[in-house]
Amino acid sequence: MVFLPVYFRPLQSRVTVDGGNITMRRLNKYITDAGYCSRREADRYIEQGRVTVNGRIAGLGDMVGETDTVEVDGERVGRRTKAPVYIAFNKPVGVTCTTDRSDKTNIVDFIGYKERIFPVGRLDKDSEGLIILTNDGDIVNRILRAGNNNPKEYIVTVDKPVTPEFLSRMAAGVHILGVKTKPCEVRRKNEKTFVIFLTQGLNRQIRRMCNALDYKVVRLKRVRVINITLGSLEPGRWRYFTPEETAGMQAVLAGSSGTEEASNERKASLRRMSKGKKSGSYSEYRSRGKSAARSKTAGDGSRPPITSRAEKGKSAESGKSAESGKSAESSKRVTKIKTADGKRPAGGSRANTGGAKAASQRGARGPKKR
Repeated sequence: MVFLPVYFRPLQSRVTVDGGNITMRRLNKYITDAGYCSRREADRYIEQGRVTVNGRIAGLGDMVGETDTVEVDGERVGRRTKAPVYIAFNKPVGVTCTTDRSDKTNIVDFIGYKERIFPVGRLDKDSEGLIILTNDGDIVNRILRAGNNNPKEYIVTVDKPVTPEFLSRMAAGVHILGVKTKPCEVRRKNEKTFVIFLTQGLNRQIRRMCNALDYKVVRLKRVRVINITLGSLEPGRWRYFTPEETAGMQAVLAGSSGTEEASNERKASLRRMSKGKKSGSYSEYRSRGKSAARSKTAGDGSRPPITSRAEKGKSAESGKSAESGKSAESSKRVTKIKTADGKRPAGGSRANTGGAKAASQRGARGPKKR
């Protein structure tokens, strides 16, 4: 096993060991490629300390090769040698879309398939309908990534009549979980039922969208994912994809990006943004501002000297100390006086009591003649 810094952990890379090239993959991708579970579930197993590499408890981001021994819960995980399996299952209410055997309602035990398979995405326990299961980890992220715009069709029944305003607001996007959902297509089916086509997969998205508009979902059923439809498949039953369905899905996903491609796209975008900052409008604006400030001239036509922040600080401190010195000297020159009755007037200084002294002298001589 090879350890790489956290900031450089690609999904797959090639390293040279003893003169030969070995393909290294991130641990969660290795487990997914073996058909054990989805990449998200692999990350959860790693975080729970249930994955070991060469007898050592693994960590997120570890890179492994074909010569490493990877085990999940003591069961060895190897490269998939069998043909990929694609299954369409009509999930009934009460079944949980997880491969965790500790959950008594897990979907894997409910189906009881002879080989290890895992669900692509999930449906809420309270929802029903089409869920895809496979041992092919490569298609999972291609199907689920919202950026690929793969449609999923749902039939939803709510607790009160569906209005045109409700349909338009659902279609425009609703604020849930701190974000606004992507615009989508929504059609009225009958008084309290509508059909919605989503390309996102936020947690309990449809239920949260309806709740935000003061509607409550009574029944939610998924009937299509890309080109795979539920058809007449009864609840609790499953079937294999037809050859036409498999070919059609692969054709659609051929133009979609998975996690690795999306990561490369993000890196390229960041590089473009970085280059733009070096020669872009913001940098040009700052340089123009600095040049303009330096080109300003003083009143006599000469250019003012450019002072550093440290020099400006020293100048400000010297100014403050000069002012404080003058204040101290003036306070020493001020003498305290008292009025004729022995009381000190308000302010107490000659400067402040000049008016009071003049008034007392006038009082002794009489009123001032005008």
